[in-house]
Amino acid sequence: MRYALLVSPSTNRVYAQAAAALAVAELSAVSAQVLHGALSDIEPQTLGSVSYVTFSADTLSALGHAWLSNLAATFALFGLDDAGKLSPLELRQWDQLDSDLVSILKYSGKTNEAFTKLLLNVTLAGSAFAAEQRPLSLLDPLCGRGTTLNQALMYGFHATGVEVDKKDFEAYALFIQRWVKDKRLKHNAVMGRVKGHPKLDVELGVTKERFKAGDTLRLNYVNADTHAIADVFQPRSFDLIVTDAPYGVQHGSVSGDASSRKPLELLASALPIWRATLRPGGAIGIAWNNLVLRREKLAQLLTDNGLQISPHTGFEHRVDTSIQRDLIVAHAP
Repeated sequence: MRYALLVSPSTNRVYAQAAAALAVAELSAVSAQVLHGALSDIEPQTLGSVSYVTFSADTLSALGHAWLSNLAATFALFGLDDAGKLSPLELRQWDQLDSDLVSILKYSGKTNEAFTKLLLNVTLAGSAFAAEQRPLSLLDPLCGRGTTLNQALMYGFHATGVEVDKKDFEAYALFIQRWVKDKRLKHNAVMGRVKGHPKLDVELGVTKERFKAGDTLRLNYVNADTHAIADVFQPRSFDLIVTDAPYGVQHGSVSGDASSRKPLELLASALPIWRATLRPGGAIGIAWNNLVLRREKLAQLLTDNGLQISPHTGFEHRVDTSIQRDLIVAHAP
């Protein structure tokens, strides 16, 4: 049977131009790594002057239906008959919290939330846990103001972030505490310190009943250099690591006491620390600027740290004149 995916609109004009190609890449990765190649003939197609991404599948399993419902690209999903008639399919979304969690906070340099979701999805697809129905544990070791943490919470995952910038830490800590209060979610939020570093711990319930039963989501946010992760967290603590590496233009990395805009230097020193926190079968997904760090060098760094590179590509796209963003995923044996 043939299917058609209506790609989510984007207010970012540059990102919108790449949306169809990114949807094809996301579908291809999920098909190969999660659905055992169940999808075929994936291609952009115009139907009635509207752009879709179409694909074929002999049967659409419950797992496949769920994954297709939650792709970053998915705005609507249809069956497509030989006459070109579209039959809408119900989306089975994983979101457990209101969508404004990922969209309401605006600031300069924020990663497009659609791309953040895509990066998380492709990283999850590359792990051994893509078919599991449990709250996974995610780490963003360069988390800024929490876009990735928010998307993880949306999926019902436990989210941990480390950010060295004090202003970013304070801004996100203020935002997330205000957001859970405004949504009247049952929660506990505690500011404290760990190994001398400021931290925020939030425990929240999607419903009052779940909170009362102890079925809660955990958010841990630490104001520290990413190299402090070895001191703060136990080995093999996380199922997924998802992050934006410094783009080398707008964002500076911090390595020790020196500020640097070179992502290679940061990743070379930080990856062994991140790798130690990853559980067997877990995956790491990194977005970076391909104009300042070539894929081959980044892939070699990941391989040198005992990780196996996902073969899927097609995610490179322009952000602006100085940033050509791409992503890479690798998993722990």
